[in-house]
Amino acid sequence: MAPWAHLALASVFTPLLLASPVPDESESTHSHKRAAEGYDSPPYYPTPPGGWVPDWSEAYSKAHDLVSNMTLAEKVNLTTGTGFFMGPCVGQTGSVPRLGIPNLCLQDSPLGIRNSDHNTAFPPGITVGATFNKDLMYERGVALGEEARGKGVNVLLGPSVGALGRKPRGGRNWEGFGADPTLQALGGAQTVKGMQSTGAIAAIKHYIGNEQEMHRMSSIVTKGYSSNIDDRTLHELYLWPFAEGVRAGVGSLMTAYSDVNSSSCSQSSKLLNGILKDELGFQGFVMTDWLGHYSGVASAIAGLDMSMPGDGAVPLFGDSYWGSELSRSVLNGSVPVDRLNDMVQRIVATWYKYGQDKDYPLPNFSTNTQDKEGPLYPGALFSPSGVVNQFVDVTSNHNITARAVAREAITLLKNDMDILPLHSDDSLKVFGTDAGRNPDGLNSCADQGCNKGVLTMGWGSGTARLPYLITPQEAISSIAKNAEFHITDKFPSGVTVSPDDIALVFISADSGENFITVEGNPGDRTKAGLNAWHDGDELVKAAAEKFSNVVVIVHTVGPILMEEWIELKSVKAVVVAHLPGQEAGNSLTDVIFGDYSPSGHMPYTIPRSEDDYPDSVDLISQPFGQIQDTYTEGLYIDYRHFIKANLTPRYAFGHGLSYTTFNFSQPSLSTKTPLDSAYPAARPTKLPTPSYNTSIPDASEVAWSSAKFTRIWRYLYPYLDKPESITATKKYAYPEGYSTEPHEVPRAGGGEGGNPALFETVFSVQLEVRNTGKRTGKAVAQLYVELPSSLGLDTPALQLRQFEKTKELAPGQSETVTLHLTRKDVSVWDVVVQDWKAPVNGEGIKIWVGNSVADLPVLCVVGGKCSVQ
Repeated sequence: MAPWAHLALASVFTPLLLASPVPDESESTHSHKRAAEGYDSPPYYPTPPGGWVPDWSEAYSKAHDLVSNMTLAEKVNLTTGTGFFMGPCVGQTGSVPRLGIPNLCLQDSPLGIRNSDHNTAFPPGITVGATFNKDLMYERGVALGEEARGKGVNVLLGPSVGALGRKPRGGRNWEGFGADPTLQALGGAQTVKGMQSTGAIAAIKHYIGNEQEMHRMSSIVTKGYSSNIDDRTLHELYLWPFAEGVRAGVGSLMTAYSDVNSSSCSQSSKLLNGILKDELGFQGFVMTDWLGHYSGVASAIAGLDMSMPGDGAVPLFGDSYWGSELSRSVLNGSVPVDRLNDMVQRIVATWYKYGQDKDYPLPNFSTNTQDKEGPLYPGALFSPSGVVNQFVDVTSNHNITARAVAREAITLLKNDMDILPLHSDDSLKVFGTDAGRNPDGLNSCADQGCNKGVLTMGWGSGTARLPYLITPQEAISSIAKNAEFHITDKFPSGVTVSPDDIALVFISADSGENFITVEGNPGDRTKAGLNAWHDGDELVKAAAEKFSNVVVIVHTVGPILMEEWIELKSVKAVVVAHLPGQEAGNSLTDVIFGDYSPSGHMPYTIPRSEDDYPDSVDLISQPFGQIQDTYTEGLYIDYRHFIKANLTPRYAFGHGLSYTTFNFSQPSLSTKTPLDSAYPAARPTKLPTPSYNTSIPDASEVAWSSAKFTRIWRYLYPYLDKPESITATKKYAYPEGYSTEPHEVPRAGGGEGGNPALFETVFSVQLEVRNTGKRTGKAVAQLYVELPSSLGLDTPALQLRQFEKTKELAPGQSETVTLHLTRKDVSVWDVVVQDWKAPVNGEGIKIWVGNSVADLPVLCVVGGKCSVQ
């Protein structure tokens, strides 16, 4: 690891940090250990400029015209946030009013507009992943984009595809789509496409290795953990969904707080310049997570484009690593002018690419207050006031989409004696606070930082206020004629039990972001582990002692242990409703009363014991010194691990029952683009990028004396006092390996997401899916690839690579499903050649299709035949 990860040249130190800089990796006095041997982050300079991808050429041409006419102050203004609480949104850039560019509003969250009003609280990513429905993924993305646009949000901070779910107790796994790179990739890409079809810009996050909440952040006294990931694991697991997001045209990307291989994600030249912007051909802009900016010059030359919310190490001190310090760094020559120009043109090109120059609304809400009027800059000691909330209703008919997503995600794990669906005249006894309302009131917990009432989402910045909530209690009571409710987590004494009674027991498990601790859990599930909260296991067992028929309904952020009660004779059914959002009750009753058959499938594995996981995926709590979190399990997380370890989980990845049955038949395999070589065809020639005048601008462009407005204290500006005194004669100690000579283009690159040849369809599997049961329902065909040992690499036995969900099929009805595989889908990452390698002619590849990773009746052998087991 080169000693540059936290370089902060004197030209960009804020006064606060001169005394206590974030330590450089080369210092012998800092307390954390270096990354594990073999986990390096080599330097990669300079930043490849954007503008060489044909689909972006028009946007970059427009951006070039604008950026060429900007002053230094105007350029810096777009790269730096205005500061914490310095505007209506969770973050906003400065503006360029002279050229028609407003402050750009950046706002959470991946499931709706955070801290807003008249918005939809959609089901989060983990619920979307459980639908295995690409159309719904896209439809939800469109609705998110429409609401962002309606509120005047330029950049909606989602989707989240990192954390991938490596750590089962990780706090924010629920924001992503599941513990598989393909499920995450397709969920993320469909969301990006949907969001950006409306003109809103998506921000895919958190890049990369953000798999634990505790100890993630660096500060002037602490150092965020280092995720030590080998090259192949990075490419085949954690980078995979980001690559698909880039391929989908995502406009922005947010870096993680933590390190990868002891290089901070927001200033790792290998991750940003090398992999993201060169190999993956990312054309948008890179932003920090909030207060995840750790240096000035080092981050700029490593490929960072935007600092959010703009503050330095401590918010509301009025200083920044960029802002006026970036102006200084350009004037003194430590940040090259062409790097600044590329930062700005990436931001402006994305603004043009998604049509935000044409009547895009300005923010009409405030993330800081629910009042109509208030301070315009709450972070300032003295702020002008005005109307900050216009209460614009952006919900349209999005409740329909929200309900459909929550409904199609509902996963039936067990249904003995076909106890489900219920009937409206069944005698029901309902137990558990998870069936009811939060007794303190709707949205009474900031950022949903509690687990009271039905669990609709986890907690933290990835949430939204619920505009309303249909609880299971309300929905059940509107249907069932004989329902009795006990909204308590302690089994009540004196409950009368009849032989025909059915007990519905609601339990939950929560998690969230590290800035809130809930019931002793600091984001990650440290105290709760993988058990249900509020003694949920005891509630189920108590009900099972009294009732002959028990249905367990689970709202959860991730896997929970069920061993204490899953095999009890009276526990007839288990329903995982994931995190349903505002339509919690309606979506559930849609399924349990039989209006729809369940069609969700598990987006992660449910184990029999937490000991079944490899030790390396445990949470790490180490308050002093940098945590070295080494990914020694490599490619073997979730179901990949269980298969390799020959462990039978309680419920396999992809498992999900229906009220009907389906049959897969008549499979056929066709070859599209032949795999006539191990490596893809040579990448296309890289097109020229826009060029600019690289002369250092006149210092007067950032002189305070030229500013013609009232200065707001703590607001971050690009201006300097006496900038004319700054010269560019000093030589600066750049990071080891720094160069202004471009790298040879990576052979795996060539387009957005990588070499376009990687995404050519090489095989297609076609099969008939028939409803062989007595009820209408939807089936999911999951395709897994088994790669041959001839590749010479240790590779997981099965890897999800594609899925398709059928339409509603009536009894006896069938649908022909086609699943396409790309070259990349059947490749491994060659760490020596630095390219994707596939078996020539597909020799030895086996393709499995079925209902889950543990139920794959269809087998197609490349070069051979297809069969049904």
